[in-house]
Amino acid sequence: MTDVHSLVARRAAADQQQFLNVASAEEALQRFRDALQPQPLGIERIPLGQALNRVIAGNIVSPVDVPGFDRANMDGFALRSEDTVGACEEAPKILALTDETLTPGVVPAVTVSRGQATLIATGGMVPRGADAVVMVEDTEVVDGDGPLSIRLRKGLAPGTAITFAGADIARGETVLRVGQVLSSREIGLLAAVGIGEVAVYRRPRIAVISTGNELTQPGNPLPTGGVYDSNSAIVAAALEEIGCAAVSFGAVPDDLAAQQKVLDQAIACDGVILSGGTSKGAGDLSYQMVSALSDPGIVVHGVAIKPGKPLCLAVTGRKPVVILPGFPTSAIFTFHQFVAPMLRILAGLPAESQETVEAELPARVSSERGRTEYLMVGLIRTERGFAAYPMGKNSGAVTTFSNADGFIRIGAQTDLLPAGSHVTVNLLSRRLVAADLVSIGSHCVGLDYLLQQLQAEGLSTKCMAVGSQGGVAAARRGECDIAGIHLMDPLSGEYNRSFVGQDAVLVPGYRRLQGVAFQAGDRRFAELGTARQAVAVAMQDSQCVMVNRNPGSGTRILIDQLLEGAQPTGYAVQPKSHNAVAAAIVQGRADWGVTIETVARQYGLGFLPLQEEHYDFMIPKSRLERPAVQRFIALLQDSAVRQHLGELGFQV
Repeated sequence: MTDVHSLVARRAAADQQQFLNVASAEEALQRFRDALQPQPLGIERIPLGQALNRVIAGNIVSPVDVPGFDRANMDGFALRSEDTVGACEEAPKILALTDETLTPGVVPAVTVSRGQATLIATGGMVPRGADAVVMVEDTEVVDGDGPLSIRLRKGLAPGTAITFAGADIARGETVLRVGQVLSSREIGLLAAVGIGEVAVYRRPRIAVISTGNELTQPGNPLPTGGVYDSNSAIVAAALEEIGCAAVSFGAVPDDLAAQQKVLDQAIACDGVILSGGTSKGAGDLSYQMVSALSDPGIVVHGVAIKPGKPLCLAVTGRKPVVILPGFPTSAIFTFHQFVAPMLRILAGLPAESQETVEAELPARVSSERGRTEYLMVGLIRTERGFAAYPMGKNSGAVTTFSNADGFIRIGAQTDLLPAGSHVTVNLLSRRLVAADLVSIGSHCVGLDYLLQQLQAEGLSTKCMAVGSQGGVAAARRGECDIAGIHLMDPLSGEYNRSFVGQDAVLVPGYRRLQGVAFQAGDRRFAELGTARQAVAVAMQDSQCVMVNRNPGSGTRILIDQLLEGAQPTGYAVQPKSHNAVAAAIVQGRADWGVTIETVARQYGLGFLPLQEEHYDFMIPKSRLERPAVQRFIALLQDSAVRQHLGELGFQV
């Protein structure tokens, strides 16, 4: 009987339909305003919070990867992309479903083999064997006498709809630097990495509730498959910024009775904000509770925007009840666009004016037709004005909102903005301060240390991690002061020099030791002498799974040379960072991969050296004489700095 109930539940989840009779952004805000009819709630005197608007006294380094596991970006099915080759309406592929359903917080126990797929919810942990996720809308369930299967009508590229471990924040990465003033964005960022340790109109008391089995409170150990509850912290801080008092009810698991009990208590406040559970996927319960409200109840469920489509707006007894999307960027963006304007009125604050600047897109931007997209960007001053760099991370990323300078609006009928397009950037802050030194390129903890030294000397820095090739392009356009790069010429084997060109110089940085990483107790590798021997052993075992790197990276070039055209099991899994490689091995989704020694050491992995790579700095000649650039070059020659880089595991 249990198996029958499980099958029915999985069948219902697999066959779910998306909720939405969506409203436009303008219509959604107007409906909410008409139903709420907001007015100030009165006058009182109360103290400020403790952290908001205080200044950071020391650099803060992330102790975890965010996300800490490979995560599905949508409700669908985790599968092998190779099984989808050629799939189309006329010739669909049939894949058998495994006996597992992966909702957020569930650790996979079943490997996805060829010809199989596993039902997975948005935010679920991607199982071993899978390298892509297909959304529910591109499949249909096949009922028959045999095992439950799906019919697939679309081919997928490796990595589709997956956010790889560490893609947002890498363990050891500096997330906030000394001297910064804490706003809601910075506070939310701290919560996301698990670091838990501030006569007016009466402040509206707004209840804040997070929902989800996967949530862990900051300051507690993070279990495998878990995520820190950053939404509670960031929403509460945002409420404080606009004159409200946040009343935290913590995180509630995906249990309808438990959530209803908390909502019944929270409704005594002047408003309620929930996050998560607003779609119609497995475990999405919040919308069920709110749909029972009246006077008038739900006025909007679904807005034609990206990020934030699942937003739910309701009013009961002149009180706002809002369900924000669960992913951090979607949650805080929709809060500011739809909820904050109403709460500012309740708090007696004037409407907030939106400052804008004109900028140029350095690279093409694709968008999904049919939804208005709000794209977060970082602004860089150039000789032509501003360049607007897309943050390059999805709505599940914590740093997307916290590191952005503003956002651009892409119309619902626009699917492409070419490179060089002129755009209007809506600033997230009234004050846009130019940094003394701008770094665009590949991220490295060694570079983090160098930038920290400049900060300690009173120089402001801005760092955007777009990869080595993105750094080369930015330097050629004169959009940065330095670009950290580690690109190997596949013909000569030389690092970086051939990529620089005549309008820039190459300043030597340091060397990082690349090698094969593996579980420390893996007998297949532990007793071997060289990395090449390890690869040879792995190639002979089809059950020995590798984790690859993204095309265009220096590490990928090295891997492809090492494999000599072979594509072993796991080759299609291509995360964009050394940390994601290490996380895949630690969590057992892969058995080996190529990463740098510093990262392998952080994760406690076995390591066999392969080759030193050169991490150098490309500097445009037009910026070479800037004081901050000259100081950066001098730091590389400082004996104390060189010693510390050595202690970090680098060779200067």
